[in-house]
Amino acid sequence: MAFLPLMDNNPRRFLRYPWVTWGLIVLCVYLYFEQTAGGSHRYLSIIHGFGFIPAVLDGTASLPPELEQLPPFLTLISYQFLHGSFMHLLGNMLFLFVFGDNIEDSMGHLRFLAFYLLCGIAAGLVHYLLNAQATVPTIGASGAVSGVLGAYLLLHPRSKILVPVIIIPLFLPAWILLIVWFVMQVMGATGGEGYQGVAWWAHIGGFITGLLLVIPFRYKTVQLFDGRPPPQGVRLRRRNSRRK
Repeated sequence: MAFLPLMDNNPRRFLRYPWVTWGLIVLCVYLYFEQTAGGSHRYLSIIHGFGFIPAVLDGTASLPPELEQLPPFLTLISYQFLHGSFMHLLGNMLFLFVFGDNIEDSMGHLRFLAFYLLCGIAAGLVHYLLNAQATVPTIGASGAVSGVLGAYLLLHPRSKILVPVIIIPLFLPAWILLIVWFVMQVMGATGGEGYQGVAWWAHIGGFITGLLLVIPFRYKTVQLFDGRPPPQGVRLRRRNSRRK
């Protein structure tokens, strides 16, 4: 994967621990090993039962009864936690680890979880709109993680990201990394048969959704485009603060 991020230099301002980001990573890793532990039959059953299948969503196709696990609309959530290979899992979780904590920091735990899931749902729906007859299950956190990347571009474009360029580790501005990533998704979506097998439009839909949702989801004190943080000593107002 080009420009694979390793870390950023962007400290959290409000949260000590990004519990939701870490929890999502742990859950995805756990489920990956669960789905691959029972052999190919178990793996395919889980993928078909919990993956998102566009043609099943609108009723033009159906699963055999033994594979049905959830109502089709709920697979728009469950598909986000499954992965097709270890490298698929590793790439998504690395991006989430590097970028997710700062987005969680910008909006708090529960709002970040809602933001993440909504980006994944929107990504799945964009994939559905352009592939309504598809019967192949779509799986992966890529759509939701793409929303995190879109939010990061809007909030922290000037933060530095450590990436290996060929074999040389360099700190690059986040906006370079994220714009290059987005261009690659557009190229994949419009690149013809050689680019099939990846839900490129889901990535694009998730990214754009993240750009839009981060504005209402962020704390009011969090400014866009690496705006200055509140002055030192100024804290968010708490109900139990004393008044003079």
